[in-house]
Amino acid sequence: MASGILGIEYELPERIETNDDLARENPSWHMSRFEEKCGISARHIAAPDETASDLGYRAARKLLDRRLVEVDEIDFLLYCTQSPDYFLPTSACILQDRLGLSKGVGALDFNLGCSGYIYGLFLAKQFIETGAARNVLLITADTYTKYIHPRDRSVRPIFGDGAAATLVGATDGGRGILGEFVLGTDGAGAARLIVPSGGMRLPRSSETAKETTDITGCVRSDDNLFMDGMALMNFAMNTVPPTIDALLAKSGLRKEEIDWYVYHQANRFMMRHLADASEIPWQRMVYAMDDIGNTVSASIPIAMARYLDDGRMTAPQTLALVGFGVGYSWGACVVRL
Repeated sequence: MASGILGIEYELPERIETNDDLARENPSWHMSRFEEKCGISARHIAAPDETASDLGYRAARKLLDRRLVEVDEIDFLLYCTQSPDYFLPTSACILQDRLGLSKGVGALDFNLGCSGYIYGLFLAKQFIETGAARNVLLITADTYTKYIHPRDRSVRPIFGDGAAATLVGATDGGRGILGEFVLGTDGAGAARLIVPSGGMRLPRSSETAKETTDITGCVRSDDNLFMDGMALMNFAMNTVPPTIDALLAKSGLRKEEIDWYVYHQANRFMMRHLADASEIPWQRMVYAMDDIGNTVSASIPIAMARYLDDGRMTAPQTLALVGFGVGYSWGACVVRL
């Protein structure tokens, strides 16, 4: 039994923060230089009382309203986030109830970031092709901006909030067949992209809330997101090109047989360097983040949905999806439209 992507919808918060907004708030930040380099002009920011699951709910509601399958034909709900509503209960359980899914569905959260969409597709493929499920609703949603210190210019201009909902189901070959996968993990890089406090290892306290200023002038505490941008860049450059080679070898494809390379939308600077390192023409790289920023686990499906909506991505085409980042964690797969 083949499995495939049957549909994608996405949701962005209403509030938009532009580079001009950041420049007015922080006159020393060179936002025009940042935009030229990283290719991001604006981001959508979740409201104080708006969570990742709220965005995920609205994206899923759009998808379910398309009636690609009946609601009672969904057997499993996968929810990928690093911005859960609570430590417990599982947000997927709350989403099952909000969406009106059957009480017979399985539902679970999994904590992954930029590779999360690939891992979610991998899990859905296993459920469907082993006969454990007919249709899987995969929701990827993150609100990283809630972790970011407002005076940390290393991350604030990059990350935006967003969510995507993807329906994965059995297919006769007419829609989005999921092909081969390549996955990888290197936990030695865990400290390179991290929110140090808030879990059981380091609970939040008055000590973790103390702010420090690094040598570049970025302000943060242990309660905030920390990213070592150079380390992440080196990791991606060393990991993504061989991952592409391994995926193509496993799939029996040549680079020129891939119509679109859909990388995690990190930033334009990194994506251009990764394209060059893998000898992929920039014209074949999907880039759809200039007005929304890096939306973490939702970035790949949002980029796909945008290209599908405007007609640039059409059937029959072959896609290579590649996620990489926090963990370190990475994954890639082939999708045949």
